[in-house]
Amino acid sequence: MFDLTGDVAVVTGGNGGLGLAFCRGLVKQGSRVAIWGRNADKNAVAVEELRAMGGDVTAFACDVTDEEQIATAFSGTLERFGKVDSCFANAGGGGFRGMSHMTERQTWLDTIDLNLMSVVQTWSPITQHLLERGAPGRLVVTSSVAGIVGMAGAAGYSTTKAAVLGLVRALAVELGQAGIRVNAILPGYIETEMSLDTPQAFKDGARRRAAIGRNGRLEDMEGIAAFLASRESDFMTGQAVILDGGHSIFPL
Repeated sequence: MFDLTGDVAVVTGGNGGLGLAFCRGLVKQGSRVAIWGRNADKNAVAVEELRAMGGDVTAFACDVTDEEQIATAFSGTLERFGKVDSCFANAGGGGFRGMSHMTERQTWLDTIDLNLMSVVQTWSPITQHLLERGAPGRLVVTSSVAGIVGMAGAAGYSTTKAAVLGLVRALAVELGQAGIRVNAILPGYIETEMSLDTPQAFKDGARRRAAIGRNGRLEDMEGIAAFLASRESDFMTGQAVILDGGHSIFPL
């Protein structure tokens, strides 16, 4: 099960953190992978690691808020691999911090561009490609538990992570009969290199709220990527898959 031999996956932000964990899971199941990431040095390190695992992997410098860079990365991916079967729209960011009513309009728009429009722009050429091929495909976005629970001081992040869930459901209906499945992954607090400067009090609080008694690890993210990219997920679409160790259901 979950054999991805011959498949090609695009992973945006695949050069570190959750994206690299998704890449590891995909490569372990035989998928070829194209990383789209802004930092060329990080891209090279990620490619080296995944190739050492036996993966057929390449990377393209790409800022997913820039449509021209997306077009170039997509063209390069097709030239390298000939097709795309799945796309993990993982790149994004925390957006602004602070009270929403004190935040300027442009700052809100920048966060929307980073976490919502980047997904739309990334998926658009890949969706067209899948429809033209008449091939089944998988579109996956990294949302967050913050999209379904309250998170003080992070209204922009929570709003955009909730917005992509609406996009997932709409596209699942639009594309379902064409064989394209669309789903979201909602991680809880995951220990990554980006979270090293997270206040200890926040980490401790997340751990206490987790029903399993610990925070997430990157290896916890590998299996869901392989599942959602595989034929075994054929009957799942329009769903928000929560991976948070029970954080979001733990009673106060």
